[in-house]
Formats: sequence, C-alpha cells, structure tokens
Amino acid sequence: MSDNKKIYLSWADVDDLMGSLISRLQGYNYDVVIAITRGGIIPGGIIAEQLRIQQVLVASVDFYEDESHQLDWPVFMQFPADSFLRGKQILIVDDVWYRGNEVLSVTDRVKQAGGNPISAVLHYKPQFSAFEDKSPNFYAAQTDDWIIYPWEADRSALGV
Repeated sequence: MSDNKKIYLSWADVDDLMGSLISRLQGYNYDVVIAITRGGIIPGGIIAEQLRIQQVLVASVDFYEDESHQLDWPVFMQFPADSFLRGKQILIVDDVWYRGNEVLSVTDRVKQAGGNPISAVLHYKPQFSAFEDKSPNFYAAQTDDWIIYPWEADRSALGV
C-alpha cells in the first residue's frame, strides 16, 4: 500500500457510487439480495430498496491462514438455506472486491444451491485480486487506494 492512499468517503460520495451501480443493475430481475457481512450490509440494503427487492439475506464468510500464510477454505458463519436460493436470481453485494475470495466463495455456494448468482461491489481492486480471470459482474468504481467508507470508522476520533 506504499503508493496507495487512504480515501475517506462521505455519504455523498457513497450516494454517487450507489447511483452509478444501481443504474448498471437495472433491467435485471433479482429475487434475492445476499449482503456479505459486514461491508455489504449497507450497500445491499440500499440496492434492495432502490430495486424493490424484498428478500434480503446475509452471508458471513471468513478465511483462516495456514502455516504458509496461504488462505484456507472458506468458513461460512452464516449462509441462507438452499431452499431460499434454488431457482432464483441472486444479487450478491459487498462493498469491495479486494482479493475476491469472499464474493467468489458466496457465488460458488449459491451455484451449489441451484441459484443464479450475480455479483456487485462498490469498489473493484483488480491489482490485488487473487483471481486474474475473474471479476465482479458489476462495480461502481475501480481503484487501488485504501477506501474508508463512512460506516466503517469513528471519523471524529480520526479528525475527519
């Protein structure tokens, strides 16, 4: 992150990003939003509201490093039952695609459940992605910078 800077987004910045992302998502019929915790909860809720998607579910996935500091298999702390996903158009939402592991793990699990996954993030970071041949289906912006969303920190303590 030596050449990358920290970018503190305002709610107005997020509103602009959400508008851009939602305009790209329109025209598709989604049955369910799966928000990936924690970063995807706020964008997922906004998207669900704007696109009038009534069913909003949560997925929580974590990765643990082994001795060689390689990411291990995903561990799902929360995930919707297959019956909620089978045969449905599922919009998977997160705030950022950094390495891509979380979004791709949820995508694979939705496919295994018989759902049709489509992924959307606010920020896509291809430079850091662990998957050269994969990317989110939709994203609002591409960056290499460290993004701090308004819901992430006590900004008053940071002097922001």
